[in-house]
Amino acid sequence: MMRRPPRPRAYAPDPAAPGRACDSPDCPAAGEYRAPKSRTHLNDYYWFCLAHVRAYNAGWDYYKGMSPSEVEAELRADTSWQRPTWPLGHGGGTTAWDDDMLRDPLHVLAAGRANQAGRRDPQKPPSELREPLATLGLSWPVTLDVVKSRYKELAKRHHPDANGGSRDAEERLKTINLAYAALRSRLGNTARMAATG
Repeated sequence: MMRRPPRPRAYAPDPAAPGRACDSPDCPAAGEYRAPKSRTHLNDYYWFCLAHVRAYNAGWDYYKGMSPSEVEAELRADTSWQRPTWPLGHGGGTTAWDDDMLRDPLHVLAAGRANQAGRRDPQKPPSELREPLATLGLSWPVTLDVVKSRYKELAKRHHPDANGGSRDAEERLKTINLAYAALRSRLGNTARMAATG
């Protein structure tokens, strides 16, 4: 059975210690533990012995001398690892992403822009439903129940049997059937999406 190598203890000397005496005055011990000199120079260190680094750390206060608003700003900056942030859709400036800034070989973003531009007024019917609504003589917005009852009424009126086998009535009924199928499909899909969403 293999034994894992022992983990260094949390208070083990720093392997990068420069091999000099403790920076505390009149301490002859080796300075094996580092401690930052100040909040503004975190990569500039004092090197202390274990006893003095413990005392230094006990008195260390990163936020000492900062106003409450500076502490708040520092904490907010820490939530993003001190990196700049900006609202979505802005590349660090005040303008939104433009086409020159992005490569979109699959045209994924172009489809999103088309959807954004394609948002319509809910009081106006979708373009593919305008003709079917006109054929059935309905106005938007409309429910599936209204479409069904209007279809039944028009189908009875324009059925060839009710019009002596007229070819015009037959063609008119075909147009009504196509319009009804388009509306039923679209309104049925909308109702299903509303029920599952």
